[in-house]
Amino acid sequence: MACIRSISRWEWLLILAIFIAISITEYIFTYEDVRIGIVLALFTAIGIYLVISVKAPGVHVVDSAECLALVPIYILITSSLPWFFLRQIYLLPAVYATILGLCFYYVHKKDISFEELGFKKDRILKYALLGVLIGVPFGTIEYFIITPAPVFPAFTLGHLFRDFIYMLFFVALGEELLFRALIQRNLSYAFGTKTGLVSASFMFAVMHLTWRSVPELFFVFFGGMVLGYLYYKTGSLTAPISVHAVGNTMLVGVLPYIFQ
Repeated sequence: MACIRSISRWEWLLILAIFIAISITEYIFTYEDVRIGIVLALFTAIGIYLVISVKAPGVHVVDSAECLALVPIYILITSSLPWFFLRQIYLLPAVYATILGLCFYYVHKKDISFEELGFKKDRILKYALLGVLIGVPFGTIEYFIITPAPVFPAFTLGHLFRDFIYMLFFVALGEELLFRALIQRNLSYAFGTKTGLVSASFMFAVMHLTWRSVPELFFVFFGGMVLGYLYYKTGSLTAPISVHAVGNTMLVGVLPYIFQ
């Protein structure tokens, strides 16, 4: 995915400003004041659409800005919905269903085919197995960084299966669709492959500030680079989704019951 037209300085500055605004918003939302974070998310989303409406940048820059706008919109929605009525076991899929809804709305609006996004049948088993081979050590490393406590009193196959389904069809699918198939893909078209890979990985790390762990941020950035590289090299979401789902299942569904 190479940049197909020269990008003006102001277009670079626009995307940089969006990254800075989202980073500040997520930091304040996590560490300072949730209310201020929500207000900043609102102004960031409005600001993005206002600027691209007035200045009319190139189509790939517009696409990049609009898919980045999904991040503050996601913050707004998940912060304002009345989640209290949901049982705890349904909270995670409900939150990530929000990401999926936003992403699929964007895909529908832009008339992007599933194959363009990376939903392909080619070599699906090979890429899935590759994801397992990478996901197991990734999940193990991440466990020793943040050491999450067990969710349930004891390990059961039923809980493991449920965790894997949640991680595969909600967390991994939602985050890989947003950060790889939309953000990385659009930024790569606009600014080149390397910029798309690094910047999408950075945004992926920023959205994990909620773990409140600096080592975790570095690990997530590195993980984002690996996931993004797999997406770029294979042209498919199968391997990134598989790595993500298996790694997260190891992180919360297996290792906490072995080491705690």
